[in-house]
Amino acid sequence: MINLKNIKLIVSDFDGIFTDGKLTVYSDGKTSKVVDYSDIMAISIILKKDIHFAILSGEKSAAIDILKEKFPSIEVFQNQRNKLDVLKTLMEKYDSAPENTLYIGDDINDIECLKYVSFPVSVPNAHLSVKNLDNLFITRNSGGYGVIREVADSLS
Repeated sequence: MINLKNIKLIVSDFDGIFTDGKLTVYSDGKTSKVVDYSDIMAISIILKKDIHFAILSGEKSAAIDILKEKFPSIEVFQNQRNKLDVLKTLMEKYDSAPENTLYIGDDINDIECLKYVSFPVSVPNAHLSVKNLDNLFITRNSGGYGVIREVADSLS
């Protein structure tokens, strides 16, 4: 369990965190991703604690759009190649220093953000280069299986 007394901002990658990182491709070319409903409830829990929440993804996903519709107050950034710049902008917007910011990521494009914040979080099925970072908290749950809920339940 993480002790997160002074968190003001949580920023999370999407694929590999909300999802198991898999993309189902159907014969008609349509795709789908699965999101654990406990993670949707977790966003509600986080917002009720007056903590700002953002999804910062390197890809575009209809699933992210649906979450934004359900929670209009969350920040959503898709197709982002330079995640650190977006993270810094969010931190400035919400007056959140590194020691008040938690970042959740699982792959090499998250490493800069994970190193920048005081509360870096990842998952057991993360890329090895992520799991080798200093001060990283690794959740019990794997991506797609309640990672955001595990973090939300750890908030003091």
